[in-house]
Amino acid sequence: MSITSALSIVHPITLSHGLNAKAWDENGKSYIDFVGGIGVLNLGHCNPKIVTAITEQAQKLTHYAYNAVPHGQYQKAMDALAKFIPTEKPMMGMFTNCGAEATENALKIARLQTKRTGVIAFDGGFHGRTLAALNLNGKVAPYKQGIGPLPGPVYHLPFPSKDTGVTSAEAKAALTRLLSVEVDVQNIACIFLEPIQGEAGFQFMDKEFAQYLREFCDQNGILLVLDEIQSGFGRTGKRFGFEHLGIEPDLLLLAKSIAGGLPLGAVMGKEHLMNNLPKGSLGGTYSGNPIACAAAVATMEIMSDDQQLAKWNSQYTQMIEKYHAKWQAEGLTCVGPLTGVDAMRGITLLNKDGSAGTEVLAKVLASARERGLLLMPSGKSRNIIRLLAPITIEPEVLEEGLNILGECLAEANQ
Repeated sequence: MSITSALSIVHPITLSHGLNAKAWDENGKSYIDFVGGIGVLNLGHCNPKIVTAITEQAQKLTHYAYNAVPHGQYQKAMDALAKFIPTEKPMMGMFTNCGAEATENALKIARLQTKRTGVIAFDGGFHGRTLAALNLNGKVAPYKQGIGPLPGPVYHLPFPSKDTGVTSAEAKAALTRLLSVEVDVQNIACIFLEPIQGEAGFQFMDKEFAQYLREFCDQNGILLVLDEIQSGFGRTGKRFGFEHLGIEPDLLLLAKSIAGGLPLGAVMGKEHLMNNLPKGSLGGTYSGNPIACAAAVATMEIMSDDQQLAKWNSQYTQMIEKYHAKWQAEGLTCVGPLTGVDAMRGITLLNKDGSAGTEVLAKVLASARERGLLLMPSGKSRNIIRLLAPITIEPEVLEEGLNILGECLAEANQ
């Protein structure tokens, strides 16, 4: 095969098509999809409104580099995005091709506007696979192995959350130590934070610490960069995860479900941060492609119905909590706590001695696939199932998928 072996494949099958929460492989076997392209398909495979927007735009203009000659879909999508983000004052920004590119541009903006270079990030965080993004990630394997020195400086703090067991007080103490022992606060340009960490297994940031951090950044001229690449666009039951924390970002990173499956990302920010930058310092040939922008507009039109979003979230959350409680009541000791919040939930798997059930998850992953259910592993020890079914999943399909998962858990528990 001509594809590099450096790509790590979770499920050794080849998909041919999908519709909402179901996908089919090239042999015609159907699967209930709890992976969603790793959080990209919050509105499911081939959402009709998004497909129509894509089809209509593809007949008009397939590409133009906005830096060379502006096109209307970029402007329409950016205006829609600024309106869609629930901040006190509208944000402004630029489109990128993906989340990692949004991360890279945020680093540039932070350096340009603060004239500082230091960055603080968190243990367990994930912000991309490009060279500068790698150093922000809160673990070495597999991302930083063998790479050598990385762009920085970057300093990491423990992530305070009920899901990690790290308290707000402990995280504050670590920040105090960092600034007294390792780096002058006047050298810190920005702090990168996922409101709900994705790859770490849906760890939900402590609300009190998040608000403390917002005040700390304001007091010290530091930009708070919220990475909502995975938690944004309805995954948490709200438009964005920061709404659960009662804070607003200086810079906001977006991608994944922004455009219903098409490659698009964005970095949004407060007006005084996004303007007065050197001309030409931001941009990209493909970023803000007109077809992807048309898909993004359709996505936001669907998700602007907050009542519908709340209904989807309620159905999804109640079903997962019901089954989780059922499995624990049945004595499945391999089933540990639920992580995350609302529709962004992970299921922790454990060994009989309470240690991380890495092998348990591996068994469940394989047996679920055989039964027609696709699951996504996560967590430092790869023992947390990320539930990334579309929020639009039909209740009966969600229930069918959870029944399959329950069978696999019971089998692995023996």
